[in-house]
Amino acid sequence: MTVYLAHFGLNRLPFGLTPDTEFVYPSRSHREGLNLLLFALASGEGFVKVVGEIGTGKTLLCRNLLRELATDWQAAYIPNPQMNPHELLLEIADELGTAAGAKDISRLVKRINQRLIEIAAEGRKVVLCIDEAQTMPRLTLESLRLLSNLETEKRKLLHIVLFGQPELDEMLGAHSARPLRQRIAFGHRLRHLDAEEVKNYVAQRLSTAGYRGEALFSNTALRALYHRSGGAPRLINILANKALLAAFGEGRLRIEPAHVKAAARDTAGALARSWWLW
Repeated sequence: MTVYLAHFGLNRLPFGLTPDTEFVYPSRSHREGLNLLLFALASGEGFVKVVGEIGTGKTLLCRNLLRELATDWQAAYIPNPQMNPHELLLEIADELGTAAGAKDISRLVKRINQRLIEIAAEGRKVVLCIDEAQTMPRLTLESLRLLSNLETEKRKLLHIVLFGQPELDEMLGAHSARPLRQRIAFGHRLRHLDAEEVKNYVAQRLSTAGYRGEALFSNTALRALYHRSGGAPRLINILANKALLAAFGEGRLRIEPAHVKAAARDTAGALARSWWLW
C-alpha cells in the first residue's frame, strides 16, 4: 500500500467507498440538497425527503447535514430502519436517551414526547435522520406519522428527514401512506454528476488525498470514466480506484482510457457502451 501511494504521490486513498465528509465534492445537486435541508429545518417543517439512485451520495449528504447543523440542534440518526414500528420507536427513544421502561408503542410515544419537551425547554431542537428509508416496512413508515403529531402550539418538536432510493417514492405513493405523504413539505432528488463535474470531482478527491502533480487522468480517460459510470459518484470511485491500480501494475503515472475500460470490465454496473460512441 505504501509503495502504491508513493508511486502516485498520495498520502491516502483518494477513492474510498466509505462516506467521508472531508472528501465532499459540492456538486450542484448536493449544494441544492443541503441548502434545501437547512432551509426546511430553519422553517420548522416536520418532514423532508431526499431521494436518489444508488451511489448518488445520500449518506454523504446526510452526514454533511449533521456536520452543518448549529449547536442548538440535537440529532438522532437511524442508519438501518428495517424494523417493525415498535422497534423503530424504541431505537428513536434510545437515541434521545429515554427508552428505559417503555414496553409498548403508546408509552414509547409518550416518553419520546416528554423527552422532546425537555429538549425544547433547554432551547434546543431535534432532527431525526433516517437513512435507507426505502427499506422500512410500510407499517413502520406509516407509524412515523405518530411522531409528526408531536408539537407545541408554536412549533414542531421533532423534524424528520428521510433519505432513500426511488422506491421510497413508490411507498409514499400508496393510498395508505397518503396521511404521511401530505406532511412532507420539501423534497429533493439527487442527480448524477455531469461530465464537467466528474472532472472536478476526480481532481478534488486527488487533491484531498495529497496529490500535487499534473493531471493524473487524461481528458480522454475522464470522458471514459464519465460515460462508464454514468456520473454516479460511487461507481466513479470504484472505476477510478481500479484504473489507478491498473496503471500502477504497468508502472505508469498517467491514467488513460484503456485503464478505465479494464476497470469497467471488472465492475458490475459499469456501462458497457464505449465512451467514444456518446
